[in-house]
Amino acid sequence: MDVLGKRERRRCHIKSFLKRNWLLIATIVSVVLGIGLGVVVREHASLSQLDKQYFGFPGEVLMRMLKLVILPLIISSMITGVAALDSEVSGKIGLRAVLYYFTTTIIAVVLGILLVTTIRPGVSQDADHIDRAGTTPNVTTVDTLLDLVRNMFPENLVQACFQQYKSQRKELPPPKVPTESTTFPSLTTIMATVAQEVTEEHYRNSTTTLQPTNLTQVDYKVVGGYSDGMNVLGVIVFCVAFGLVIGKMGERGRILLEFFDALNEATMKLVQIIMCYMPIGIMFLIAAKIIEVENWDIFRKMGLYMVTVLSGLAIHSIVFLPLIYFVIVRKNPYTFALGMAQALVTALMIASSSATLPITFRCAEENNRIDKRITRFVLPVGATINMDGTALYEAVAAIFIAQLNDMALDIGQIVTISITATVASIGAAGVPNAGLVTMVIVLTAVGLPASDVTLIVAVDWLIDRFRTMINVLGDAFGAGIVEKLSRRELERMDVTSDVDVANPFALETTLDDEDCEKKSYVNGGFTVDKSDAISFTETSQF
Repeated sequence: MDVLGKRERRRCHIKSFLKRNWLLIATIVSVVLGIGLGVVVREHASLSQLDKQYFGFPGEVLMRMLKLVILPLIISSMITGVAALDSEVSGKIGLRAVLYYFTTTIIAVVLGILLVTTIRPGVSQDADHIDRAGTTPNVTTVDTLLDLVRNMFPENLVQACFQQYKSQRKELPPPKVPTESTTFPSLTTIMATVAQEVTEEHYRNSTTTLQPTNLTQVDYKVVGGYSDGMNVLGVIVFCVAFGLVIGKMGERGRILLEFFDALNEATMKLVQIIMCYMPIGIMFLIAAKIIEVENWDIFRKMGLYMVTVLSGLAIHSIVFLPLIYFVIVRKNPYTFALGMAQALVTALMIASSSATLPITFRCAEENNRIDKRITRFVLPVGATINMDGTALYEAVAAIFIAQLNDMALDIGQIVTISITATVASIGAAGVPNAGLVTMVIVLTAVGLPASDVTLIVAVDWLIDRFRTMINVLGDAFGAGIVEKLSRRELERMDVTSDVDVANPFALETTLDDEDCEKKSYVNGGFTVDKSDAISFTETSQF
């Protein structure tokens, strides 16, 4: 009987494990099948470029479905998350999250610099022997940073859902020299022109360091334009402000909060449906990418550089992030990371932290039991500005390119790379290959040729997947840490909210006028209980 009982329990445990983790298992199996399918098709079939695009169509459908739910998910989660907190609590949570983001990003940059200066992958390489790929993005540092601020405040909210502001420099024509009314120029004009030409010719032939006194200066003006892609940062800023306003509206804002809470719940239902299709889409995504790669020899040439970046990402994700989590939360960080496995595998396959956001929500809330008030506020912000992997990659790539050019960097330039990589990674949108654009900013800051970014484009698609996975892991650890640090505020909100379970939106009618006047303004008028039911509390503004 005991043997039969043990077998029955073991069978039940296996069934329970498969039921909980069937999607993760199916995703991992699809990764293996995708690699095998890509290798077989590449070796035994000769596909045209058009056939390759048709072959990857199921993967394209997956990407489109994930991007479809990004906008409603960010809007609904941010507004309900912020409205459930009063301005003081949301300010503390935001400050803790930003402090965590900056700390981990700086750690990642310093780690990358230490590794690349120790391993020195560019010393044994020659830039002329590395195949270049792609084109150099036309980027200026000042305009990019100003565009970052401009995108925080979009002039059209609807347009921000599918376009970002992007400024460009346009060269102005030289000013016209006023001419005389006669047909022939005056003698004075002829003499001045001849004198200027003689001076400029003498300057061009001279080897001295004297500066010319009358050379035409090229002037530019900034022309505004828009590029395709959702302005995530602008949408988040608007949602934070809108959520705070709804929270302060009291009863009048209740209907809006109900709407966005229902929108969030409906969006997560859609995410569950999309995840059922995910193994098929991921299999074809990987197979199509393997078929598309033209030159596999580039990985041998850039092997040491890739080892440097990947080892840095591994140390950061296995040592530093878990260590920070363990010191603050006092729980097993690897169990926490295992709960995020589905989101990490998804990020590794699709290389987009924004597109992975729906899966990140689901794993953080259902597997790791993080309070939804924290995940709704922290995760969308983290997917936009927390880019540990991107910052490490930019620091390593910049010094690698300097080593290729036999350029010795002093301490000041290394510090400049650290600061620029940290700031630029915040401006990197959560979309594939955004790191190449910010990479140009880092190279320009220390005087390295921006055109050399084409040296690393050929392997960037692979590294991009790993650094996206680290970005998602950092977001998840950040949510867990912020929840631990904010536990006291959350518990105080739970005690003072007096949630009515039967009717979560019922008004508190048991208080007389004096009690209402004395009661503090709790949770901006709204609160979220542990079951994510939103309740309204009749309170004053003070």
